[in-house]
Amino acid sequence: MWAGVGEKIYSLDLRLVLGAFCPWESAANKIKMIVKIENVYKAYNKTPVIREMSLDIGKGERVVILGPSGCGKTTLLRMIAGLIHPDKGKLVIDGQTVADNGKCIIGPESRQVGMVFQDLALWPHMTSYKNIEFGLKVQKIPKTEIRERIDTIFEKVQMVQFRNAYPGDLSGGQQQRIALARALVTRPKILLMDEPLSSLDTDLRHVLMREILRLQEELAITMIYVTHDREEAFSLATRIVVMKEEKIQKTRTAGQIKEWL
Repeated sequence: MWAGVGEKIYSLDLRLVLGAFCPWESAANKIKMIVKIENVYKAYNKTPVIREMSLDIGKGERVVILGPSGCGKTTLLRMIAGLIHPDKGKLVIDGQTVADNGKCIIGPESRQVGMVFQDLALWPHMTSYKNIEFGLKVQKIPKTEIRERIDTIFEKVQMVQFRNAYPGDLSGGQQQRIALARALVTRPKILLMDEPLSSLDTDLRHVLMREILRLQEELAITMIYVTHDREEAFSLATRIVVMKEEKIQKTRTAGQIKEWL
């Protein structure tokens, strides 16, 4: 029944589960950099979608990339994940060069990155448990450890009672929690989130924003979150990167950006 449905998105998800002076920069040297983006450029059919971009992201930061549709923020996220590669420039994750001048050096399955897609990309024919388990099996984690990890992550996202439910039986917020659990269960160093709350109503978005903050702080994981919504950015970020016309316009703390906007 599900053959061919969302095949491209699911295949991408399979691969995953396996500017200017800123006061922040003066302290950056004291923070371990986990992501370094150096003069990255990307074009589709000769049309630039990322223009000569550089950005450093510190370990444990919550960086929100804020900008309108088409500015290149999702492309940037997918380059960090390894789903696409920059035409020029270098990407470094945790001290390792993962892409350099159009060449993929380390694939997405080995970058220790987890991603939550905008449409979540849950496998509809698998239970919540099986969705979360899949990446661990691909990584050949021992069965006992798989069970332990999944039991723990179900508790963390408060979805223990839905372990045998299928995505179609879950609400939007519950599906979001399962997608988040799947991204976190592999214990990534970096969590990428591509507008994951955009389809939810306001009240549920607020609830899940609090949950995302709780999990990020509890797990001490670096988070890079893409959105066009200012409220989400101000609520979630320790630092906001404002993008427009395929470039970074400003990099500031949430308070500084609010004043600038």
